[in-house]
Amino acid sequence: MSNMINSDERPLNFEKFPESDDELKKRLEIEEFIHKNHKQNLRSDVLVKLSLAPYGLVNDHFRRILWPQLAGVDVNRLGQAPTLDKLQYHPEYNQVVLDVNRSLKRFPPGIPYEQRIALQDQLTVLILRVIQKYPNLRYYQGYHDVAVTFLLVVGEETAFAIMEQLSKTHFSECMQETMEATQRRLMFMWPIIKFENPELFKFLQSSTVGTLFSLPWYLTWFGHSLTSYKAVVRLYDYFLASPIYTSIFVTAAILLYRSDEILKEDCDMASVHCLLSVIPEDLPFEDILKTSSSLLNKYSLTVIEKEVEELICQEMQRKPDEALIVKRRRPATSNRIPIISQWLPNMLTTNSVILTTAISIVVGVCAYYYKNHYLAAGIS
Repeated sequence: MSNMINSDERPLNFEKFPESDDELKKRLEIEEFIHKNHKQNLRSDVLVKLSLAPYGLVNDHFRRILWPQLAGVDVNRLGQAPTLDKLQYHPEYNQVVLDVNRSLKRFPPGIPYEQRIALQDQLTVLILRVIQKYPNLRYYQGYHDVAVTFLLVVGEETAFAIMEQLSKTHFSECMQETMEATQRRLMFMWPIIKFENPELFKFLQSSTVGTLFSLPWYLTWFGHSLTSYKAVVRLYDYFLASPIYTSIFVTAAILLYRSDEILKEDCDMASVHCLLSVIPEDLPFEDILKTSSSLLNKYSLTVIEKEVEELICQEMQRKPDEALIVKRRRPATSNRIPIISQWLPNMLTTNSVILTTAISIVVGVCAYYYKNHYLAAGIS
C-alpha cells in the first residue's frame, strides 16, 4: 500500500476570502456555543450539527478547539513527542521521510525555511509515532496528506492524538497488510450510483473505469486531490462529524453532480478516468455535502453491502462466460483451453475478483506515476 498515490503534489492554495454574511452568522453561532459551554464539555450533538451544516466550523481558530472533541481526543492528556533521531531506525522511516519531503507544496507558501523544516520534522515524527505504537497498522502513501492537515491546524501533539484515533477507526482498513478491504470499500459507490442514476451507473460500468480515480480521495479524505485549503478543512469538518465510510458517499455525490458531464465523455476507460481523476476547482462542496448527507440517511451499509456482493457475483459469472466465448473462437486443435476452463471457475472467488481489480489499480497507478514522473522530470 506504500505507493498507491501519484507522488507529484499539487500546490495547495491558502488564499483567504472575505467572510460572507452567512459565514459571519455561522461564526457568531459557534462563538456563542463555545462561550456558553466553556466551563463544561461541549454537547456532542450540537457540535456535530455545527460541523455538518453549511460552512462547517468556519475557521481554524474554532477547529483547534473543536476538532479534538469531534475526534474524541482529550487535550489535557497529551504526551510529549519524542525527537526524530529516536525514530530513525523504524522500518518505514525512509519512506515516510521521502513522502514528507515531497509534500512541500501542502505547506503555506512563504513560511520561513526554519519553520518549514520544523514542520516537516514534526510531520515525520507524528506519522512514525502512530505506526510504531500500533505495529499492526501499515503506513501508506497518502497518510501524510491527512496528517499534515491536522498538523497545520491543531499542532503536533493534538495532531498525533487525532491521527492515533482515526488510524484505529476511519483509516484502519487503509492500513491493513493488503489493499483488499480498501478496494472492496470503494465498490460501495456503485450501488448508490445505480439506485440514484441507472444511466450513469451503466455508463461507468461499460467504460470499465473501475475505482482507481477515487482511491486518493478515500485514502486522504480528498486532501491530496484538492487545491483549495479552505475546501480541504471544510471536508475534514464534515468527515470528523460523520460515520466512518462517509467519504464513499461524498464520492458518489460528486459523480452524481457531474453526471451530465460524464455522460458526454467517450465511454472508454482512459477517457473517463482522465475526466474523473481531476476534481474541478469550482465544485460546489456545500451542495455536494448536502447530497452526501441525504444519501447517508437514505441507504444503509447493509443494503449497499448486499448490492456489492451481487456485483461481485455477476463479475464471477461473466468471467466464465467470456472464457467460454474465447474457447469457442479458438481453433479446435488447441489443447490448452480445456485446462484453462477447468481452473478458471475455481479461481473466480470473491477474493480473486477483488484481487484482480486491485492488481489493475496497481498497474494503473504505476503507469500514471511514471507518465507524470517523466513529463515533470526535475520538478519536485
